[in-house]
Amino acid sequence: MKLHHLRNATLVIETEKHVILVDPMLGKRKTIPPFTIFRYKPKRNPLVALPKNSRDILSRVTHCLITHLHADHIDKAGEVFLRRKSIPVICSSKDEKALVQRGLSVIQTLEYWEPQKFLDGKITGIPAIHGYGFIAKLMGNVMGFLIELADQKSIYISSDTIFTAHVEKVLTQFKPDISIVACGTARLDIGQPLLMRMDDILKFVTLAPGKVLANHLEALNHCPTTRLQLKTALSDHGLLTKTSIPNDGECIEY
Repeated sequence: MKLHHLRNATLVIETEKHVILVDPMLGKRKTIPPFTIFRYKPKRNPLVALPKNSRDILSRVTHCLITHLHADHIDKAGEVFLRRKSIPVICSSKDEKALVQRGLSVIQTLEYWEPQKFLDGKITGIPAIHGYGFIAKLMGNVMGFLIELADQKSIYISSDTIFTAHVEKVLTQFKPDISIVACGTARLDIGQPLLMRMDDILKFVTLAPGKVLANHLEALNHCPTTRLQLKTALSDHGLLTKTSIPNDGECIEY
């Protein structure tokens, strides 16, 4: 199994049979307004271009998973790509209507904690809480995914979430082989962080039974945590050996 990290939360899971795109933010640099104006410099997003090898990787995509509707997870270019290639989409039942209205081909919708058949295995929707305190209400619904394909390592895509009892349950009871965690510690101009603080990232990696892949880094103006800061913190706690912090365009083989 190969995991191609493209940018931010956009990744591609590639097996011999399937090539699954997750959260396609595929636009050029500076095509999305700043997410924060006062707390951090009001730069337009994404801050970086897609890697040069992304076109080749995307040309092989067979299915797409969408965790939620924020522009840094599916943007206009992502929608155009999915429409043009008629890529079948799998998402939360709460997002189906909006995605169908955008002309996407939604073939399967998920409820939290209800496993369904998916390709040659199964998929389970996992609750995700997008922020600490009141800000989570403003951010709306998010769904993580536990993917268990035949003859492949299981993958937990936790998506945009803080550390919760739901997250802990997946890590400790379902024991995924690979766990993907959003590490940018995003913040708007109001409220607390939208993603895990460093102490919760460390807790996540500690509890993860297998390998961890860190994403949602250095691509958006409201995500201050850098790869180097994350690497240093993980190293200080003896957790670096189980964690990959891929550069954009990098492929990790499991």
